[in-house]
Amino acid sequence: GSRTSVKGREDLTKVYITADSFDYKTFFVKVGLNSKSKDQLAQVFGILDQDRSGFIEEDELKLFLQNFSASARALTDAETKAFLAAGDSDGDGRIGVDGNFNTMLGKSSYYTKFKQSTGL
Repeated sequence: GSRTSVKGREDLTKVYITADSFDYKTFFVKVGLNSKSKDQLAQVFGILDQDRSGFIEEDELKLFLQNFSASARALTDAETKAFLAAGDSDGDGRIGVDGNFNTMLGKSSYYTKFKQSTGL
């Protein structure tokens, strides 16, 4: 089977070697995820959703970079929690495919909400 993958971006994961250096917003821009179609985003979501639950849970987010490069490090707890908080619109501790994943990828409505909630 020709399973769609997001591998082949070895160089990008090396940027985040240092603990707590990962920033999902700049990462999405660098890999072009913020300009993908809804279908492409659904494919990416399917890759990240390792257990096929329809949600990306904290343990799957922790290994996020390893979807791009097998040798990448796991995210730190702080990075994982910040990433999770960004996409978890209903506070259930996971990111659903039903829009909050798409909005997390730099769509303006989400970004506005994020700025309001964080005061940035």
